[in-house]
Amino acid sequence: MATEQPNLHQDAVTGELVSKSELKRRLEKRAKEAAKAAKAVETAQKATAKPVEKQSVASEDYLSPNQYFELRTRQIQKLRETQNPNPYPHKYHVSLSLSEYIEKYGKEGKIAPGTKLDGVAESLAGRIHNIRASGQKLRFYDLHSEGKKVQIMATAQDAEDPSKYLDTHDIFRRGDIVGVKGTPSRTKKGELSISPSQMVLLAPNLHQLPSAHFGLKDQETRYRKRYLDLILNDETRRIFITRSRIINYVRKFLDSLGFLEVETPMTSMIAGGATAKPFITHHNDLNLDLYLRVAPELYLKELVVGGLDRVYEIGRVFRNEGIDLTHNPEFTICEFYMAFADMYDLMDITESLVEGMVKYLTGGKTKVTYKPESKDDRTYELEFKRPWKRYDMIETLEEKLGVKFPPGDQLHTAKANEFLQDLCKKHDVDCSEPKTNPRLLDKLVGEFIEPLCISPSFIVGHPQVMSPLAKWHRSRPGLCERFEGFMCGKEFCNAYTELNDPFEQRARFEEQARQKEAGDDEAQGIDETFIDALEHGLPPTGGWGIGIDRLVMFLTNSTNIKEVLLFPAMKPIENAPGTAAVVGPSGQL
Repeated sequence: MATEQPNLHQDAVTGELVSKSELKRRLEKRAKEAAKAAKAVETAQKATAKPVEKQSVASEDYLSPNQYFELRTRQIQKLRETQNPNPYPHKYHVSLSLSEYIEKYGKEGKIAPGTKLDGVAESLAGRIHNIRASGQKLRFYDLHSEGKKVQIMATAQDAEDPSKYLDTHDIFRRGDIVGVKGTPSRTKKGELSISPSQMVLLAPNLHQLPSAHFGLKDQETRYRKRYLDLILNDETRRIFITRSRIINYVRKFLDSLGFLEVETPMTSMIAGGATAKPFITHHNDLNLDLYLRVAPELYLKELVVGGLDRVYEIGRVFRNEGIDLTHNPEFTICEFYMAFADMYDLMDITESLVEGMVKYLTGGKTKVTYKPESKDDRTYELEFKRPWKRYDMIETLEEKLGVKFPPGDQLHTAKANEFLQDLCKKHDVDCSEPKTNPRLLDKLVGEFIEPLCISPSFIVGHPQVMSPLAKWHRSRPGLCERFEGFMCGKEFCNAYTELNDPFEQRARFEEQARQKEAGDDEAQGIDETFIDALEHGLPPTGGWGIGIDRLVMFLTNSTNIKEVLLFPAMKPIENAPGTAAVVGPSGQL
């Protein structure tokens, strides 16, 4: 542990543990930057013919981010010492949120332009985004909170103590969180404002905010410092509010159908329920390696065996796979299991859920515009109105490729593998090792069927070899009762008529185990506990899962999954030699 390394010393500013020479270098660098900052302020003040009270803020625009941080840190450290005022108070009473303030006083005719409501006092709080001075005794601030803005019109004559007006307002900088107590008012131009008798610093911002004009555009910074992204970009706030509304809609929809929300383990000794490579962790007390779950499926079906006929879970799953525009190692899914239902019932439920959700988000419309990541200016208009188009997997591949596939009950054989490999080679479809039948079929579907699914569509008629947990098709040998939902060429949901035959389930698990031994890291192992549950009797059941993140992407016109995850996985930041390792918020990579 770091505390056991006597040669490391703590940097008082960053809190990092660094070598003695590195600490000395940093202290010398900060001293030089502080001197430069002071000189830059002095130079800027001499170069401007503006009033002195504006120069302390305006001249700081000329500073580098490091110079600004050093200067601002010294200012706040001085306030911490003098407590005049305390820059980090414990509490501030807020009478109204900004939304409530706008609702209450923003109506036309409530306050006439150029007047204020004498005898009325309100207390607001928020973050300062812009500061403008007009003479020595009038300052304007843009106060932001909850995605709303209210102007602060601060004059010396309204201040509780006019003699302290300049001292009070010289403390504030862009990005500071402040409390304001004053009278509701409107400017002569009609902008809703508050005329403060008091302004209090609640939490200073030590860093230089990006300019109001250019904002924060750099993607790396936005993803690594989501707090800064949320401060500056209203669109980011809108996306995550929409995400919350989508999850709440799914929860209310399932609750209305009589489903029970449950929670199942995040770690287990077998990674089952989905074809995916798991993360491995270690339990120290048991001295046991465990897997982070790739899906909650098997646990949820065990609950149906126990008599909870309709259950669902919304939560995180973890898959040790690549990171790209639509994949993150941890992501949010919703799975539900419904006794006495099959895939056809679930298709109806899916259409009803998603169409209703789109109407809820758009105010009654069923069409959504989506612009994919591409070099051209393509824009998709997605139609969510029921019924959705259905593509039969094998029939569509036969039509697109001009070939006749082996019968469904032969698609697991070595001869079918040879046929599929030849087909992939002929059409330049790349499939990495191991080239198993399910992987080859999946690659062909990704190349020739998925691109057809722009508006929400279902792919049906999967071979059994691709779906070890789905029940065989009741009328088409070798196929199973499964559908996948796609839009914009990407999967967003998956559902089965669940396999409830323990003898067949064991055989399929054993086949998966053979694929795992052949080198397929994504194949599942044999789960004896789950088979034991099936032996106690699982009723005919429909099982369904949806990727919340991808759904949010499509419904917020986001082309990168990182846009809809508050803290997406990011590569570590490389440091200079001799410095401590840097990680993101709360240990984020």
